[in-house]
Amino acid sequence: MEPALSALDAYLDDAGVDGYLLDADSEVSDQYYLSGFDAPDPFITLYDGETHLLFPRSLEFGRAKRESRAETVERYVDFDHQQKVEEYGPDEAVSHVLADFLAAYDVESVAVPPRFPLRTADGLRARGVDVTADTDGIVTEIRATKTETEVDHIRTAQRANEAAMAAAESLLDASDIAEDDTLELDGETLTSERVKEEIEVTLLRHGCSLDETIVACGADATDPHDRGSGPLLAHEPIIIDIFPQDKATKYHADMTRTFVKGEPSETVREWYALTERAMEAAFDALEPGATGADVHDAVCDVYEDAGEPTLRDDERTETGFIHSTGHGVGLDVHELPRLAPNGGELEPGHIVTIEPGLYDPDVGGVRIEDIAVVTSDGYENLTEYEVQLVV
Repeated sequence: MEPALSALDAYLDDAGVDGYLLDADSEVSDQYYLSGFDAPDPFITLYDGETHLLFPRSLEFGRAKRESRAETVERYVDFDHQQKVEEYGPDEAVSHVLADFLAAYDVESVAVPPRFPLRTADGLRARGVDVTADTDGIVTEIRATKTETEVDHIRTAQRANEAAMAAAESLLDASDIAEDDTLELDGETLTSERVKEEIEVTLLRHGCSLDETIVACGADATDPHDRGSGPLLAHEPIIIDIFPQDKATKYHADMTRTFVKGEPSETVREWYALTERAMEAAFDALEPGATGADVHDAVCDVYEDAGEPTLRDDERTETGFIHSTGHGVGLDVHELPRLAPNGGELEPGHIVTIEPGLYDPDVGGVRIEDIAVVTSDGYENLTEYEVQLVV
């Protein structure tokens, strides 16, 4: 996957700097995106129209030459690091190495991302390099528009996500309702933890992983980010929100479904139907040229017309629709663009979630979430999993 970096070239011209510099490990998505290399320890990426990598040690050198998309791959030793240690000491030697590395590419000024090591910046400035903070995060903005290859990566992760959701739903379907309204499976209480385990195992079998997932029932489901714990209950909404990362490509997917095992309350049924209508309104508004704010407003309109509170109508409300409509998905599970009051213009290649929901401690929570890519004439929903309340 080759990133489209013409916008970065234009940024460098507009900013009047020679290059863009990152000092981070590949868990920082901008670093992975720009370098095309996955490494657990920090390394340097310089972009000056081409991509150049610099590693403190030889450990990743050979692999980086094979796997990265960089035009050049070098090490501290290639810039006389040990000699500089003897002359300047180990800490100051690094800044001299970095300055010589930049000088090798005639780079006298660099822009750096909003989060950048202060010691690296101060060391370069001490060596006469002009360092300017890119407060807007241009690489993060570029990442918001996906190539066809990136869309395919996310589509693959979504198929794994749906397999995990099916595994979770199967546990609910196979469970029985005990006298105390807890769910039982094979003679044991079915818990949030047991369902999460099934989700994680299924994802591993599909080449994906995740640090956490949400299986939240009853009162837990009233907090949109409560991971959930303990026994699952019949007749109560159970929110399952899965957001895996494909281990090979590092791209994420995201999907939420709400299930009830047993008989939902009338309020939960009404909320579910209303949330389906809110989702339809969001998709009707999703197209290039619209803004994230437009899509969010479409959801708020549905809820408010039905008499449900929203943060747009009352910024102090603690019930009702209490979060934004969606967010971008890619190398990070939450990235640009935003489907929110401050959401900007949507463009083809933007991948976003649509996830309206309602919450109240007296009722529980209901949320439905699909993931879609904005196209030249509308959108493509990447989600194939059905929307169904009762298991």
